Amino acid sequence: MSLNWKIDTETRLITAVADGDVTRRDIETLLDEMAFRGAMTYRKLFDGSRGDTKMGADDLLMLGVRFRAFHAQGPMGPLAVVVPDDKIELVARVLGMLAAADRPMRVFRTPVPARRWLESLEKRQEVN
Repeated sequence: MSLNWKIDTETRLITAVADGDVTRRDIETLLDEMAFRGAMTYRKLFDGSRGDTKMGADDLLMLGVRFRAFHAQGPMGPLAVVVPDDKIELVARVLGMLAAADRPMRVFRTPVPARRWLESLEKRQEVN
């Protein structure tokens, strides 16, 4: 599998790292696990800086349907996506589908600022 993740229930953070060719099945498996663990409201860091994909329009459309179904079920946690400049076009459709959810979302070029941003959101939640 080209997508590895950790779901940390204590910190309420999901970290997914792509390394190589990520398939629709990889993403669906992660979504299934997040749903099973009740982790949709967790903060999420998706590091795609070393990943790629050969998914076509049909695959992206099917993932979009799943994303929107999750969005309709309730609140979604903040999402930080790490993507190098040369891959932005590749993931633009998926990012558009994810942006439909009412949640904070930002795109970063490297993981460190993405983590800092998610940590700042965690600290704001602790204050409230």
